[in-house]
Amino acid sequence: MPAIIRWSPARDMVRLSDAMDRMFEDAWTRPRPARGEREVRLPLDVYTTPSEIVLTANVPGLKPEDVQVTVEGDTLSIDGEFKAPMENVEYIFQERPYGKFSRKLTINVPVDVNKVEATFDSGVLTVTLPKAEAARPKTIKVEAKN
Repeated sequence: MPAIIRWSPARDMVRLSDAMDRMFEDAWTRPRPARGEREVRLPLDVYTTPSEIVLTANVPGLKPEDVQVTVEGDTLSIDGEFKAPMENVEYIFQERPYGKFSRKLTINVPVDVNKVEATFDSGVLTVTLPKAEAARPKTIKVEAKN
């Protein structure tokens, strides 16, 4: 005998909300790497000053030539690869990530692309993006009228 289920509009709304959350999550998540490849998410710190945007990332064990920084239009890309750990050993535990990394950021402030700098210091990558003159804050002197 079929059961009678009381209709609940709230329950249907929760189902719709869950379905929309899954849809947006699927639309915005990065594609999975091909089987056998590992991809590492490169953590970043980004801050701004009145004259520049500064990005820092820990890249231990890498050399400047191991990292590629590109600015194209309003997109900043950082690509590289952490080398795989030793082979033919049995790890007790392994916490350091390895594999390719790629981060792309949309810069919503005009920058002077010709003055962008990328430097390494003690395993920390720092990318400095000078803001274009038009994007910098300008202080206007207030004068009294007599």
